[in-house]
Amino acid sequence: MMKFRFRRQGNDPQRERIKQDLFAFNKTVQHGFPNQPSALAYDPKLRLMAIGTKSGAVKVYGAPGVEFTSHHKETATVTQMHFLLGQGRLLSLLDDNTLHLWEINVGEGSPGLEEVGSFCLPGRPGFESTSATRVTVILLKRSCDLLCLGTEGGGVHFLEMPTLTLLDTQALVHDHIMQSVPEEYKCGKSLGPVESLREHPRCPNKMLIGYSRGLVVLWNYSSRKVENLFLGNQQLESLGWERSGKTFVSSHSDGSYMTWPVSSALSTQQPSTSVIPYGPFPCKAINKIVWRTTESGAPLVVFSGGMPRASYGDRHCVTVLQEKMQVTLDFTSRVIDFFTIHCTDSAAEFDNPSALVVLLEEELVAIDLQTVGWPTIPCPYLAPLHSSAITCSYHISNVPPKLWERVVAAGLHQSPPPTHVRWPINGGKDLALEPKHNGLLLTGHEDGTVRFWDASGVSLKPLYKLSTANIFQTDCDHNDGLMQGAEEEWPPFRKVGCFDPYSDDPRLGIQKIGLCKYSGKLVVAGTAGQVLVMDLSEEMSAHVINIATIDLLQDREGFTWKGHDRLAPKTGPISFPPGFHPFLLVQCMPPAAVTAVTLHAEWNLVAFGTSHGFGLFDYHRRSPVLARCTLHPNDSLAMEGPLSRVKSLKKSLRQSFRRIRKSRVSGKKRVVVSSPTSKVQEANAQLAEQAGPHDVEVTPVQRRIEPRSADDSLSGVVRCLCFADTFLRDGTHHGPTMWAGTNSGSVYAYALEVPSQEKFSEHSVEAVLGKEIQLMHRAPVVAIAVLDGRGNPLPEPYEVSRDLAKAPDMQGSHSVLIASEEQFKVFTLPKVSAKTKFKLTAHEGCRVRKVALASFTSVSSEEYCENGLVCLTNLGDIHVFSVPALRPQVRYDCIRKEDISGIASCVFTKTGQGFYLISPSEFERFSLSARVVTQPLCSVDVDRPHASAGLRASVPVSLQSNGTHRVQHTGDVQSLGDAEANRHQ
Repeated sequence: MMKFRFRRQGNDPQRERIKQDLFAFNKTVQHGFPNQPSALAYDPKLRLMAIGTKSGAVKVYGAPGVEFTSHHKETATVTQMHFLLGQGRLLSLLDDNTLHLWEINVGEGSPGLEEVGSFCLPGRPGFESTSATRVTVILLKRSCDLLCLGTEGGGVHFLEMPTLTLLDTQALVHDHIMQSVPEEYKCGKSLGPVESLREHPRCPNKMLIGYSRGLVVLWNYSSRKVENLFLGNQQLESLGWERSGKTFVSSHSDGSYMTWPVSSALSTQQPSTSVIPYGPFPCKAINKIVWRTTESGAPLVVFSGGMPRASYGDRHCVTVLQEKMQVTLDFTSRVIDFFTIHCTDSAAEFDNPSALVVLLEEELVAIDLQTVGWPTIPCPYLAPLHSSAITCSYHISNVPPKLWERVVAAGLHQSPPPTHVRWPINGGKDLALEPKHNGLLLTGHEDGTVRFWDASGVSLKPLYKLSTANIFQTDCDHNDGLMQGAEEEWPPFRKVGCFDPYSDDPRLGIQKIGLCKYSGKLVVAGTAGQVLVMDLSEEMSAHVINIATIDLLQDREGFTWKGHDRLAPKTGPISFPPGFHPFLLVQCMPPAAVTAVTLHAEWNLVAFGTSHGFGLFDYHRRSPVLARCTLHPNDSLAMEGPLSRVKSLKKSLRQSFRRIRKSRVSGKKRVVVSSPTSKVQEANAQLAEQAGPHDVEVTPVQRRIEPRSADDSLSGVVRCLCFADTFLRDGTHHGPTMWAGTNSGSVYAYALEVPSQEKFSEHSVEAVLGKEIQLMHRAPVVAIAVLDGRGNPLPEPYEVSRDLAKAPDMQGSHSVLIASEEQFKVFTLPKVSAKTKFKLTAHEGCRVRKVALASFTSVSSEEYCENGLVCLTNLGDIHVFSVPALRPQVRYDCIRKEDISGIASCVFTKTGQGFYLISPSEFERFSLSARVVTQPLCSVDVDRPHASAGLRASVPVSLQSNGTHRVQHTGDVQSLGDAEANRHQ
């Protein structure tokens, strides 16, 4: 009685201060490629690139580590973006016809990228309809003081920058142009929408205006006159100036491009050349074209589209053309936009382009235009994580330098850099310190690959790719060779990029990964029950893989597997490059997807589980140790396989009605005396009646745990596996153990006889069932961890023997922490008696989805740290509990509860950070630790000559993307308050 009354005391101020030093929630950085990009911009002065997305996100990138991210208030597609050169300002146009001005700023509580102004072009009833004032194209003059807006109605409007003030009297309407057009060209009343606006490279007062019907006008803004007319007869797509201003190029909807001479006298011009690069058969439109001059004499022409409609109309291509050199860059996703890195100094004679950057729907590709053959430049960020769909993730903290170097070396040998040219978008400075420890993020993919990423800093860098497809006989496309032969002729296609959404065989998909960072042993498990054990090698090798089959059902009667077949391994030796080499393949039967895997390299053991049971394998002897079926006799769904649904339909309906009846019965408080769960409910009800009002106030409202039926489908799914050196048989002798938890709330603990290294060849590993625990509420077991006498998690294999961690306390009694979907419970070992528990306090329907043990170090003192149990629920909130007392410490809202894939993809690190997918191509990184935070810390020097009353004033500043102050002055040192005052007029 008393323990309930006084269980929760008031807040301890000292403990609250300690918690503030240990815990803090921050969403720090987004790794990967922006989902559904829709616009691209580049600032050649600051060397910054911006990407806008269909969801309204705006992301600015410079040198690796320099990142700024923000989001429009409206969830609308960003259709165009333009930098105000050198000012750290960005203009965006949304598909709702609104313009937004952004600034990279520093201020108290403000983000690194802040919206400072917006504008919408008003419609004029009786003169122009709302659709007529819809902006189709934007021209920001090089002086950045004037913005030109081309509209769907054929008009051009002008705004003063950066105040976004409409100069109403300067508007150029359709009728002004029609007065200068010859009568024979006026076959209709309209010239169509404005498709392109281009400022004259030598005369800022002049600009090209291109209309959809094909007419191009050279307009003088100062004199408000038409200086030249260029009468095109094909639908216009884009325009581009030649550097001298004597020529421009236009691209059209029929796949052609034309060059036009520009004379000083008022005249009507005709094209000097007209080319259909991929003719003569009908071609698709050339969407964008640029013309760059080079010192070699021959101009470089780059355009997107233009493919022969019938043969290659579905290809996504960008063509690079220079004299006789022509390459058709063939991508696997749609081209959004591109730009070239070239000389923008007006005094220079040539453009001399050095690189081409292409934004695609699923990746970013950079081409080196200075090296022979035009190779690709590796991108240091924005890697397409989803080049094949991500199926699982695994994080390793504090990777030893030796393993790190070997993985990096394997990656360099696998794909050496095609060019030595450095990444050209290198604006800003990364102010973050070098990480003290290296972190690896491993992602498993649908095509059977495992990719290793450097997750130590802000930029997620690809290190190494491991493929398992070459081990098996798969249904590959055997026509690849024929296709390559055809592509060598015309057009000159070159496959570029790494995004490949297609998988040869869905059975190859990686489901679980385990890595021992001290021995270099890796275990990878897949969809068809395949478990591969690998070793890291620095040499190439060709060898035969040992194959073993484990029947988890042990010839159980009545079994009919109607799922997919197992993957057939290749026969004979297989060659492997330096990296991870598989030496053992364990095939689970039936070949169901592997749901759990763990590795103990010191004992040479690997354990794995599926929806039918779990197995233990000694990979040193190449011999199975244990196979256990976890299916209930009534698990017909699991017995028949995932493709059989007919027989289980009646059963599932019966179960649904049973649950409805049970809930009605419990609602009416009808108690069956013989039920063990009803006795628990009776006892809880009596305690509630005896408790006073004070107890009701201080005791947390914990949700009722509903007992689950023993014949629930898929109750045999193995959810977690764990190795531990602990006390299982008695309190005096400890030894190796293996623990397995299932979907039905069962926990199996086995005592293992592992021979010493000296006697390894004489004796084999044996496993004996020591304990079998059945949780009363039968909730799925999510995680199991063994704690030593001090309540600390046991160290990893080799940590103690290599003096990398303190030896566990073997004097005091150990305990096992079992986390289910409903509650956390600590049992003492070896008696397995309940020590403490916590039923998750949350709204009805809450379930535990992810659990991990993490170490939290204090901000105040590096010497002080605590272990915490981190828990993510299906509502998207994260809880941290103390270990082993299971006292709640903090709770944070992290993921939207509707984001099921985000919750399912979450992975925690051992230092209190985490990752989850916010889209198929992006990881959101967050931190729960006040000390360990990985976020952008960067600066950009900007110059803003045009300050106004409503905008930030101009000072050369160094900007931190995390919103904290950092102001750099070229003159005398000032206080931050004075600096902030100087930023306003």
